[in-house]
Amino acid sequence: MRKISLLGSLAIVLLAPTMLSAQASRTWVSGVGDDANPCSRTAPCKTWAGAISKTAQGGEIDALDPGGFGAVTITKSITLDGGGGQVASVLVSGTNGIVVQAANTDVVILRNLRLNGLLNSNNAGINGIHFTSGKSLTIENCYIFGFSNNGIDIATAGGQVFVEGTSSRNNGGSGLAVNSTGATFVAVDRSHFDLNVFGVRAQNFSTVNVSNSTASGNSNTGFISEASAGGATLNLVHCVASNNVGGIQAGNNANPGTTNVADCAVFGNIAAGFSITAGSTLKSWGNNFNTSGGTTPQTPNLTPQ
Repeated sequence: MRKISLLGSLAIVLLAPTMLSAQASRTWVSGVGDDANPCSRTAPCKTWAGAISKTAQGGEIDALDPGGFGAVTITKSITLDGGGGQVASVLVSGTNGIVVQAANTDVVILRNLRLNGLLNSNNAGINGIHFTSGKSLTIENCYIFGFSNNGIDIATAGGQVFVEGTSSRNNGGSGLAVNSTGATFVAVDRSHFDLNVFGVRAQNFSTVNVSNSTASGNSNTGFISEASAGGATLNLVHCVASNNVGGIQAGNNANPGTTNVADCAVFGNIAAGFSITAGSTLKSWGNNFNTSGGTTPQTPNLTPQ
């Protein structure tokens, strides 16, 4: 009997590290959770950061109920889902809301989240979503507002970003800024970039395709392409640029850019509906509507005026 007892004890000791390191493919957070919990459906965690270490590579963290689930840095493939019809919030001061710093094989999905940067406070958040590395980032049905820099900040050495059904408003920089060091592709659909400085700003090493989206009330330009390195191409289809200082622009001072426009409405902008700087390209298929000041493109390839 003594021998059996010793073997049993040894088995428990050897098994314990495996049990402790096990990660679930799906975990849960709740406004009344506790990060000491296993993050299960019946014993949820309190924050995204508390749950992420207990979630397997490629897994998913779901919000059970409304709550503020805190800032988080993501370093692996994962999905954060705030659920439909409730407020799954990240409210931050003096830092980024969600940082994605993953491997170049990792896929990250952020869905149904509300990020508040407290712009009018004494210590506003920096960027709502800050993407520095990873294979791809998908942002679905998120509301991002009040950050001192950018609502969505893409600063990778490559990769792909997909933004769908998302609003990025009232930020101190851009609603969406892409300023990379390697070729980066961004696709945006059914989204809004309002009351920022720039709505959508395609910068270095970027190709940004925007469809069925708006940039309104921005204090500088609604949609702009400009690059000091690597080139910037901005493609707009079925978009609205309204009540900005400038509507749609190619290039900015010495930084050239390429902007292609099809079936877009441009109105109520203070300075110009369409504008282009030397060395840049603004192309139109002649089917755009413009009641702002400046030049209305009606030919396939415009040159600076």
